[in-house]
Amino acid sequence: MWTGCVMFSVVRLIDVASEEVRHHLLDQLAKAADDSDAVSALVQPTLPGVRNGGDILMHLRFADAAQWHCVAPTFDRLLRQPQVSRVNGATYRGTRTETGRCAATVYRALLLRVQPDVDDATVTRFEDDLRLLPRYVSSIASWQLSRVESAVGTSPWTHVFEQEFRDLDGLTGPYLMHPIHWAYVDRWFDPECPDVIVRDRVCHSFCAIPATR
Repeated sequence: MWTGCVMFSVVRLIDVASEEVRHHLLDQLAKAADDSDAVSALVQPTLPGVRNGGDILMHLRFADAAQWHCVAPTFDRLLRQPQVSRVNGATYRGTRTETGRCAATVYRALLLRVQPDVDDATVTRFEDDLRLLPRYVSSIASWQLSRVESAVGTSPWTHVFEQEFRDLDGLTGPYLMHPIHWAYVDRWFDPECPDVIVRDRVCHSFCAIPATR
């Protein structure tokens, strides 16, 4: 559903003080998501291995920005609780692309910031290299690369690169270890490479996709 349509998306990576707080906040966020006009909603604990990825991953997709702005105060209030220690996230628009190769059980979001002095042509080459990954990595079921409209957290994020994977091994193995990563993508993130344009710490977060979503 909604594949091929431009959607307005919200992602939040949420750090909390304890496991008890995580369970309680998960319930609150899930209820708020159910009560919103989101076309799709994912509110799940993150899986082991995330980097700067929070304890809870929330991803909401709306038909337009106005729907989010109507419900945003509810989520903002929940995330201002003192038990919430940090929130990274972004809003953005884009079209999800289905590969048709497999069913998805894991959602992953990468938040990154391209340095502000990078010229437009270089940013376009960087984005083109990221778009190569779904072509070659068979464990990707769907993906979307978007420029950020508004950012929150530790960095003024410029891009969100998200994928749905066949399983966790498909993310940690074929994706992160694929030669296309070494040959084209890693150079943009490697501080020892002259092509580096992403110098800030990235947010690499992922969670399970419930079968009932």
